[in-house]
Amino acid sequence: MAGCFITFEGGEGAGKSTQIARLKNRLGQLAQPVIVTREPGGSPHAEEIRAFILGGHAKHLGPFAEALLFAAARIDHLDKTITPALRSGTHVLCDRFADSTRAYQGSVGNIDKGLIDQLETVTLQGVKPHLTFILDLPAEVGLARAGARQAGKGEGADRFEEEDISFHQSLRQAYLSIAQAEPKRCVVINADQDPDEVETAIWTALRERLPPMTEPATRPLDVA
Repeated sequence: MAGCFITFEGGEGAGKSTQIARLKNRLGQLAQPVIVTREPGGSPHAEEIRAFILGGHAKHLGPFAEALLFAAARIDHLDKTITPALRSGTHVLCDRFADSTRAYQGSVGNIDKGLIDQLETVTLQGVKPHLTFILDLPAEVGLARAGARQAGKGEGADRFEEEDISFHQSLRQAYLSIAQAEPKRCVVINADQDPDEVETAIWTALRERLPPMTEPATRPLDVA
């Protein structure tokens, strides 16, 4: 695949959408081909599943049922959006991916790691991010940000935002454990700072890990 697949992970209110938009803009200025997508969602059928899950309709079914729904959405997302873009040489910036299932349903939902591994193998078919940014900040800070965003839009909390503080604290630790287990793929970014500083940290890490992406696009990228 010629395109680079970069995912953004983190708890609620970590600023993923903001930083993805900023990175897309910087890459666009370099004429790097790039699309932005999200999970759950990113394709028509996956967006339908997103609405069902975040509306809380699957909560009573338990974490494993939610994990299966996320997997179904992810399969459609990969087939319709991610894989075709990467094969065409387009970079993909994705707001959440498989690490979210590992953190939310696996670690916090107490689903056996082996079961999550098997589900991921079937779902991903070998497609994994070249780089994952984990935006880290205290759970209470993230929830306050998320609450302010909802108030500004006149929206209520979704299925996961409405969980108690202990859920979100455990979620933060789950993400840090993922980063510790896969340091070659994951970069932890301090998201408890000014957005400009977060953007700089992300760009610095990108230049170190995937330098061709941070240069003007003059030739196809050679990414293993």
